Amino acid sequence: MTDIGSKLQPEIIQETNADPVASGWARYLASIVLTAAATVVAIAVDSKVTIPNISLIFVIPVIVAGVSLGLGPSLCSAIIGALAFNFFLTEPRYSLTVDDPANVWAIGLLFVIGLITSGVAFTSGRRAAEAAQLRQQATVLQGYSRDVVAADSVDAILSITSQTLAALYRVPAVSMLVRQGSIVSIKCVGNLAPKEAELEAALSCLETGSVAPSGVYPNLASRFDFWPVQTDKGQSAVIGLAFDRDERPSPPHTSVNIVATVLALVLDRQRST
Repeated sequence: MTDIGSKLQPEIIQETNADPVASGWARYLASIVLTAAATVVAIAVDSKVTIPNISLIFVIPVIVAGVSLGLGPSLCSAIIGALAFNFFLTEPRYSLTVDDPANVWAIGLLFVIGLITSGVAFTSGRRAAEAAQLRQQATVLQGYSRDVVAADSVDAILSITSQTLAALYRVPAVSMLVRQGSIVSIKCVGNLAPKEAELEAALSCLETGSVAPSGVYPNLASRFDFWPVQTDKGQSAVIGLAFDRDERPSPPHTSVNIVATVLALVLDRQRST
């Protein structure tokens, strides 16, 4: 797990620093390129053969965009596809004017099909992504349970824990060991280290025995969500995740609670040896 975590750390930092605006523009640009390719194919086919349902070619980029790029790019592809069909393939050509009422219905139907298809494709893609994420999380948790038990020091245990949390959620993570009310060891993964106010929030979380989410009073300035890890051997721990406030998973508690439970057992065992 230590090797896996070290390989994942640069990816986590890269994803944390990624520009979401640039990423959004790239997805929309990709949907436009897909629609443009479908337009070229449709024009080429129409110049050779008369096909009554050639407008269905424009549904293909909508499906691809819905599965791989998201709902917004898929809707963009549906709108541009309907306009391209009108402009290049209906009379009069190279104009958005429509003379034949049948073509008005064809364009409208293409647009409606695009909207429906984009919604279905996006939902299917999201469910597939969620299923893949659950499988990945299960694999990471299995590896964590195995490797943290084999760790030979508290620092190794904390490092593996932080790497596991970061691998689960692709955000910066921190694990802290607490003895007699003081933090004695901190292991971070990602490009964030807790500040003094956040360390106080972590200790407060441990005292109250409850989760301390970021951005919520009295932890308004905290960037980390903190979870307490209570043990029976005179030492405790706190684990934290620095979620983007607009993209916090709902809820992250199940996997985090599994990590916290395993960590508590391992710390008790380590303290006893």
